[in-house]
Amino acid sequence: MDKENLIKKLKQHGYIKTKKVEQALLAVPRELFVPSNLKNYAYVDTPLEIGDGQTISAPHMVAIMCEALELKDGQKVLEVGAGSGYHAAVVAKIVGDKGHVYSVERIPFLAENAKTNLKKAGVKNVTIAVGDGSLGLPEYAPYDRIYVTCAAPDIPPPLKEQLEEDGVILIPVGGTMCDLIKGVKKNGVLKTRNLGGCAFVPLIGKYGHR
Repeated sequence: MDKENLIKKLKQHGYIKTKKVEQALLAVPRELFVPSNLKNYAYVDTPLEIGDGQTISAPHMVAIMCEALELKDGQKVLEVGAGSGYHAAVVAKIVGDKGHVYSVERIPFLAENAKTNLKKAGVKNVTIAVGDGSLGLPEYAPYDRIYVTCAAPDIPPPLKEQLEEDGVILIPVGGTMCDLIKGVKKNGVLKTRNLGGCAFVPLIGKYGHR
């Protein structure tokens, strides 16, 4: 399947709802973010292995998360779990040149790989840091949006603290089979709702799975 057909399918299934998410997915070449031996599967709607037990999310999940985050031009975004850099690239396209994505990756070789992939794709408004993503990235906080690409036992307290007032957080909560939880910060309190079941690799760290 090619990119255009994949996007058409994601729209038909209701995963893509807005023009800005559609345009971002069309603008980012997913083939640059998958291992060379899997390039033929770049536009198949499935997660793909990227090494060390980690995966690049299926395109439909990237679309779901981008829509649920209600991203706007110029926003500062924190991503936990850079993986191959693909998800960050799509978000970076949506928030535009005035926006910025800060991404924390636990595995150093994946972080380096993500930097290389982003450079190849010409994406400049993403900063990759190596560290424990469950602690967030306090040096650039607060964030308008936070999203986590791995499943946590609960929402890590540092992420709640680093979220801007009226900000949105999106995080899978549970084990391998988990629920996608959306939280909005109102008067310092996080109001959450369950967007439904999903499957993610575990978040490892102080506030993740040990």
